[in-house]
Amino acid sequence: MKLTLRQQLTQFAHVLQSSLFPVLEEEVGQLGECAKKLVTTLEMIPLARFVPSSKGWIGRPSKDRYAVACAFVAKAVYGFATTTQLLERLAQDAQLRRICGWTAAWQVPHESTFSRAFAEFSQMELPQFVHEALIRETQKDRLIGHIARDSTAIEARERFPETTVAVKAEKRSPGKRGPRTKGPRGPHKRWKGGQPRRALPEGTRLSRQRTMSLSAMLAELPKNCSIGVKTSSKGYQQYWRGYKLHLDVADGQVPISCVLTSASLNDTQVAVPLALLTAQRVTSLYDLMDMGYDSYQIRAHSITLGHVPIIPRQKRGTQPAPVMDPHQQVRFRERTVVERVYARLKEEFGGQCVRVRGCAKVMAHLMFGILALTADQILRWIGPVALESPTVST
Repeated sequence: MKLTLRQQLTQFAHVLQSSLFPVLEEEVGQLGECAKKLVTTLEMIPLARFVPSSKGWIGRPSKDRYAVACAFVAKAVYGFATTTQLLERLAQDAQLRRICGWTAAWQVPHESTFSRAFAEFSQMELPQFVHEALIRETQKDRLIGHIARDSTAIEARERFPETTVAVKAEKRSPGKRGPRTKGPRGPHKRWKGGQPRRALPEGTRLSRQRTMSLSAMLAELPKNCSIGVKTSSKGYQQYWRGYKLHLDVADGQVPISCVLTSASLNDTQVAVPLALLTAQRVTSLYDLMDMGYDSYQIRAHSITLGHVPIIPRQKRGTQPAPVMDPHQQVRFRERTVVERVYARLKEEFGGQCVRVRGCAKVMAHLMFGILALTADQILRWIGPVALESPTVST
């Protein structure tokens, strides 16, 4: 008899309460709430399956990468802002050390080793593979009703190279203008300065994505640090320096797919590859997006995947925007799940404390938090039973 996901989670919680937690408490003492959440997360995610082992290699043996990876998961679960805070807690908390895999304080590697290991994890995209495996194992037999798609600002402490136009503007003195060069008129007109007009790409990115592979789409998206701007609910423009995280969230506030791009990239450019990523992992019915995703190509691609797109229409010209049907308005209310996931990621799992540089490392930092958030959100389906201490009958 095949068990449902809820039955599997209930059985998993029963094993935690009856077997794992009592054995751990006998060795390391009474487990706190964060320690129980960390143990539950490490037992649920298939982390050991993807961490490379260095045993048997030639040369000086490296530190255990699995214990370091568990420590980065603990950093997201405990909400530490920096790796220095994590190392200080590991030096003081023997219980946390044992859970991560070290028996003594001297076994914890130096901060430089953590930095090198994090660079390896980000280069091999370790948390991305672990998250994909977790989603496939827990959501493959589930029919998801709604997929909510949106993006959020990720601020980073990073500089980015200035454009050529900005550098030339700074070099030019404020009272003088550069020499003009005469060029042929008509269709071969040149820019000021004698630079030829740059040829536009054939078609827009959305139209090209309809015929591209998923890997080609993701490779074409810009991922460098840039300046992003968005309009608040009160109509004010807000700017930030860094990146933009795009998420597909299923019912129950479970993140399904994640893509990190430049902050200046429009959300519509990521809708098609993100929808393909989600369609490869889960089966869903409705795609919920805000008015910013109103595009013919996005609607047509959603229908091609067998989904029903629910996107508010924008105002075109002088005619008022069409109003959604009542049943679509009711379903569109489910789109707020993605906003609640972003709030939890930034407030509880380190999404607001990005101290690394580069798209790959920023993505790895965010994905460790998304891993912990996904495991915690899946266990919420069976209530707080999984994290309660086992009751001993007399």
